[in-house]
Amino acid sequence: MPPALGEVRLGEITTPLLDRVIGKIGADVGGPTAKTCRSVISGVMGLAARRGAVLANPVREVEHIESKAKQARSLTDAELAAWLNALRADPRAVRKELPDLTLFMLSTGCRIGEALAVLWDQVDLATGTVQITHTVIRVRGEGLIRKWIKNRFDRALQLPLVAVAMLRRRFVPGTQLDRPVFPDSRGGFRDPSNTSRDIRLARGPAAMEWLTSHVYRKTTATVLDDAGMSARQVADQLGHARPSMTQDVYMGRRVLNPGAAEDLDGMLNKAASEGKL
Repeated sequence: MPPALGEVRLGEITTPLLDRVIGKIGADVGGPTAKTCRSVISGVMGLAARRGAVLANPVREVEHIESKAKQARSLTDAELAAWLNALRADPRAVRKELPDLTLFMLSTGCRIGEALAVLWDQVDLATGTVQITHTVIRVRGEGLIRKWIKNRFDRALQLPLVAVAMLRRRFVPGTQLDRPVFPDSRGGFRDPSNTSRDIRLARGPAAMEWLTSHVYRKTTATVLDDAGMSARQVADQLGHARPSMTQDVYMGRRVLNPGAAEDLDGMLNKAASEGKL
């Protein structure tokens, strides 16, 4: 039971009281936590009702909790150029290969675990394509493992020319094709959580403190949306089974500009020209 109900007897718990308590949790902490508390209280009161301790479960009449969807935010052209400049000027970020990883993620819209799971034999530099099939996760007791992505939603993606050029630069003679494109210092798989932390450290507490690796996906989705692609096409790029997920969460700016839509290569080339990518 939440602390607000810790001293309340079962017979004293009423729907108005629960309305106030759960409503305050939602206002102070958030909708998801309020829903969890509502479920816990409902379970306790349901058991009490079945055992005859109360006449009915008062949670049933509690007002429905509305969770406001978090507004997707993507990088503007100016923010993207500024961010890439900041990464290139940061020796630690360069050492962690964050500029190249950022470019790859923006070029594909893939998740950070998916990007870190890509092997060189999944990259075709001749055709400029990449196969997204796995993700890297950490499993307790096992460490880092490379596993099929959820729903096994494999996809082949065409890369922007600027990303192909970056990968050509990274690929050196003798590179083993079964190695990750973005390895750790020992040539193995990188930890997605540690890499996300590296991004947070690189951004610092400045104006872009809201930026995470997931913002890259939102930026990719927004650029493709602005370019006139359908929700289904953008969902295929991101690896979503349902286009509604893409529309609700990942399409950030919703700018209708069919006459001057930018595709991914245009976005990245513009960033390159402004920041000497």
